[in-house]
Amino acid sequence: MTVEHLGDRIAKLRRLADLTQEGLAERSGVSVDVIRKLEQYRKHGARLPTLHKLAAGLGVKLTGLLGDPPGVPSSGDVDPPQLVAVRRAIMPPLFAPPPEPTAAEPLSLPLLRADLTAEWTLYHAAEFGRVMEQLPGTINDARLLAAVGDPDQRAAGQTALGKALQLSGHLALQLARPDLALAALERALAAAQQSSDPLLAPIISGSVALAYQRQNRLCDAKRVAAYAGDEVGRSHAPAAEAARVRGALLMSAATSYARSDDYETADEMMRTAEAAAKQLARIPESTDGRFVGGFSRICVRIERVRLAAQYERPVEALDIARGMRLDRDVPPSWRSRLLLDVARAYTDVGDAAEAVRALQKLHRVAPAWLRHDTLAVSVVSDLWAAPNRQPGLRQLAAFLGVAS
Repeated sequence: MTVEHLGDRIAKLRRLADLTQEGLAERSGVSVDVIRKLEQYRKHGARLPTLHKLAAGLGVKLTGLLGDPPGVPSSGDVDPPQLVAVRRAIMPPLFAPPPEPTAAEPLSLPLLRADLTAEWTLYHAAEFGRVMEQLPGTINDARLLAAVGDPDQRAAGQTALGKALQLSGHLALQLARPDLALAALERALAAAQQSSDPLLAPIISGSVALAYQRQNRLCDAKRVAAYAGDEVGRSHAPAAEAARVRGALLMSAATSYARSDDYETADEMMRTAEAAAKQLARIPESTDGRFVGGFSRICVRIERVRLAAQYERPVEALDIARGMRLDRDVPPSWRSRLLLDVARAYTDVGDAAEAVRALQKLHRVAPAWLRHDTLAVSVVSDLWAAPNRQPGLRQLAAFLGVAS
């Protein structure tokens, strides 16, 4: 089955919203000429800022324009059973007895930390099905540890609970459930405020900012990142750890500025973050399972490529990406991000052959992430709609459901 052309989908949603092309242009801030060209197939694709504006003007999510990627469960009203179990763990049913511990060994904080580290590793490998299977038990065990023992033991349990709920929030975002993500992250923040980790609340605030960005709540995302940065400054955490968290929050704020069409401010913030990451390069990373959004020099450069590629600077994106070498410690999630944004940039400069090569490499190194990314559907759809289809594109289009 062939995916509906972007122009057809825009026209259909526009008519459902009872809007003319001029009315959609006024509501979205996208020129009527661009809308007309898309609907008449004279323009086969649009860059991410334009897509976000059109989605907002039509009153739909971005996936309403591009379609759900094939790796995301149905976005209908009924959740799959594994996701229902995660939902129950995040928001336990009223008037129900507390669940029994799930660990085969006696429940302990070191065992729980090991489980969390393993589940974050699965998440970065896009093994979302396995994460959904394991996470409910981890959340329930963390909730139990947060309620027993002396004050120090309970605070350590709250730390584990906050991290488990943070992972739930990221999982929900990947499965296109932003409201569930925010419910999980609100509970994660509540746990963090009772935890023994002074940086956990600012770290989770960075995840909240990401969730707001997915909902196009850009002002809220900026505000959360700024507030969390101030929290880091008030903490008594080790200087290197605090600098990493502050750097990750700076990257998050830069994304919000780019989404708000202020690319110059975003680029300046990313360059500041890259300089800070260079200073931290020789300081060992934390090994306690803390998730700080990935703050290292290579991660900052990958994010700079993303901002340039997705916000109408494809030549700059390719310049930043040129010569980058990823070591083995870079997780599949970041590798896939870089390759997909390079493919987007090559598509925008009209080099379809190099775009397909980047997508083929992504298909080899991280196929699960390719199937879970809405942007992948957008890039492959643009390439498929072009007049000259490159060798290898049909396999990618079939893999993503763009063409049979």
